[in-house]
Parts: sequence; structure tokens; C-alpha cells
Amino acid sequence: MDPFSDVIALLRPSTAISKPISGRGRWGIRYAAHHAPGFTIILKGACWIAFQGEEPWKLEKGSFLLLPSTPAFTLSSHPGIACELRDPMDVPVRHGEQEGEADFEALGGTFRIETVNAPLLLALLPRMIHIPPSEGRSVRLGRVIDLIMEECGGDEPGKEMILQRMLEVLLVEALRWHGIATDGDRAGLLNGMRDPALARVLGAMHADVRADWTVASLAKIAGQSRSAFAARFGAVLGCGPIEYLARWRMALAKDALLRGAKTLDRIADEVGYESASAFSTAFRKRIGCPPGKFARISGVIEPA
Repeated sequence: MDPFSDVIALLRPSTAISKPISGRGRWGIRYAAHHAPGFTIILKGACWIAFQGEEPWKLEKGSFLLLPSTPAFTLSSHPGIACELRDPMDVPVRHGEQEGEADFEALGGTFRIETVNAPLLLALLPRMIHIPPSEGRSVRLGRVIDLIMEECGGDEPGKEMILQRMLEVLLVEALRWHGIATDGDRAGLLNGMRDPALARVLGAMHADVRADWTVASLAKIAGQSRSAFAARFGAVLGCGPIEYLARWRMALAKDALLRGAKTLDRIADEVGYESASAFSTAFRKRIGCPPGKFARISGVIEPA
């Protein structure tokens, strides 16, 4: 898989809540931060959204918004309206006047991701993805959300697996939109994948995480000098190439430990360590505890 697909797979999105949201007249609500992805697509009318410490801006019909981690925010019919605190709900929501035809309609939702690797992986993603209505991709995303809502409303066999795959599709569809802002001062995987030379390097590392990569060998793939490549990688990704590789190996290792189906020898080999001992030493140094303890406190019985 490519780096984006690797990241989404490791986030393991699940347990979707997807619901219709409507409103009429003047209304305003606010939500506390909840560190899970949230998304919405505007079907009718418009609303104003504001994140803590920022000016409000308008979401019009056809707009799609994805927040990999949802900060505190307000949603209102007009800017500057006093907003009432609400808790997220998994049922249809009506704001403002309860009678009469809604002048605002949207589909919104949230889902869970694997918490162990969430801080590392979310740091690689943009803070926010806003796809305006003028872009055709919002139509594609709307179809995916329709399918998610349909699946959420049913109770067919395999529901959780289908929802996970649909949520993965939703995330990848949003991330590969070329109009995403580059988060100027924020380093991350998205910016790296937009740089053709770094994209080749990231693809090579993700394709063979076991390889004995060096800065020199990676610079050759990038077609740059060692010093120029190291400087560019650090500026765009926020860490050096070998550090990025080490972090990714640990993310894969933690995921394998959480699943609990592999021995330490096998995990060590799959993430590029010569032995279980070398892997355990590196894991303890980075995570703060040995792999066996990490597996136990995560509720996993370590395989024999």
C-alpha cells in the first residue's frame, strides 16, 4: 500500500455515528473538543462554523469538512450568535425553530480510531480538510456518506467490517484531494506526499520497512545530495528520515502487539530488527516499557 493507505489502515476507523442535522431560523450550538475524527457535508442552506480562538467562516451547500481530530467549535445560523453547549448525539438533531420546513440540512458524523497510534498518525495529517461545493469530489464524498448512513441504520451481518472499509474510503478520498491547504507552518505526511522526490522516498520506506535504509540510500531515491535531502525531509516532515522510519516501525509494532497474534520474533523481523532482543531494547527506549508489558496493559495476552 502507499503511505496514505498505510496510515488510514493503522488508524483502524470504526463505530461510525452518522446522522441528519437540520435547523430553522436563528440558532447556535457549541461542542467541547473530542479527540476523534468528525465530518459533515452541507445539503441545504448554509451555516457558520468557528473554532476556538478563530473567526467564524461560512459552510455553504455542497461543502464537505473533515477534522481528523475534532477541536472545540461552534455551529450557528448566523455569525456572532450566542451558542448553547451540546453533547454529541447519535440521533437526528433539529436546531432552532422546531416547526416548519428546515432552511438548513446537513449530514454529520464521527468515528473512533485506534488510540495507541492516534497521536503519531494524526500529527501526520492536516488539521482540517475543507472541500468547497465547487469541487466535484464533494459529490463523491456525499455518496460515501450516504452509504455510511444506510449501513449505520441497519443491522446486517458484517456491519462493523463494512463500516470500517467505508470510513477508510472516506478518509482516503478526502486526503487525496489536491486542493487541500498545505498547513503552511505544519509539517506532515500530506506535504511530503506532494513533493515528488519525497513521495518516492516515503513510498519506498513504506513498501519495505524491513530494509536497512540509510540517509544516503534514501537520498539516492530522491535524486538529491545527502545533505540537501536530509534538510528537505526534515523541513517538510518535521523529523529526519531515519527518525520517521523508526517512528513508523514502532507504530506498526504497537499495532501488532495490540492484535496479539504474533510472537516477538516475528514482529521484530517484520519491522526490521535483527532479533527480538534488539527490538525489545528499541521498543523500551522509545515507548518506556518492554513489548510484553505494553501488550498486557493493553489487554492483550502475549503469544508464546
